[in-house]
Amino acid sequence: MGLIDTHTHLESFWRRGDGEPERERARAAGVEALITVGTSREDWGLYRDIAAERPGFVHYTVGLHPCAVEEDWAEELAALPGYWREGLRPVALGEIGLDRFHLPKEPAEAAVVWARQVAAFRAGLEVARELACPVVIHSRGAFRECVEMIDASGVEWARVVFHCFVEGAPQMSELVGRGGVGSFGGVLTYKSAEIVRDAARTQGLARFLLETDAPYLTPVPHRGKPNEVGYVRHTAEFAASEVFGVSVDEVAAASTAMARRFFGL
Repeated sequence: MGLIDTHTHLESFWRRGDGEPERERARAAGVEALITVGTSREDWGLYRDIAAERPGFVHYTVGLHPCAVEEDWAEELAALPGYWREGLRPVALGEIGLDRFHLPKEPAEAAVVWARQVAAFRAGLEVARELACPVVIHSRGAFRECVEMIDASGVEWARVVFHCFVEGAPQMSELVGRGGVGSFGGVLTYKSAEIVRDAARTQGLARFLLETDAPYLTPVPHRGKPNEVGYVRHTAEFAASEVFGVSVDEVAAASTAMARRFFGL
């Protein structure tokens, strides 16, 4: 069984010197490849180096997470295309998007931050359209706005993945109808997440993508502890038994094939 974690953040492991042990734990859990996802220019170079040193196993993306959008966001986004011109190319642009959950509590300040997020997301989509590359979407409390902005952007929906999908079946139907895809992480295993499981069934096993978003959103049975790439196995096992009613090998085969096809691995 070979699994691919399509969305993780290796920076926290590397900064504390646990990068190689984490990789070995992932391999032991059956992970054959992973994608470490960029959130700001502070991690882009690190991820390119990690991926270049571990070809075939580590892949990377570059993007500006909505919670990392500061006043100099335009300068950061302007640097993204350079990663496609020099050195090891990313497999996608992202994560980019909108996040209403982490907005400041004070309304006027929240409005300023939101407007900045929207402007940066629009510009990021334009870069993705010009590069004609896959794009990883972060959407928290902003599904409708994200969909409308992607519709208006000219980005090909077949290249769009909404990571850590936590909406329901109706929203997934919208993505499927447009040609987009959602990926699923530890939230799928949470007792309260039946709507997320409905969304996964709506998308279907043939287009199912696995992720961890490590070190966040740890799946059962390790919920409450820091997440790891190897824990993607728990989500795969849960999806097999509780979502699709198939063997874990079937989930692994389908999700890995979809990951390689979508990201061009």
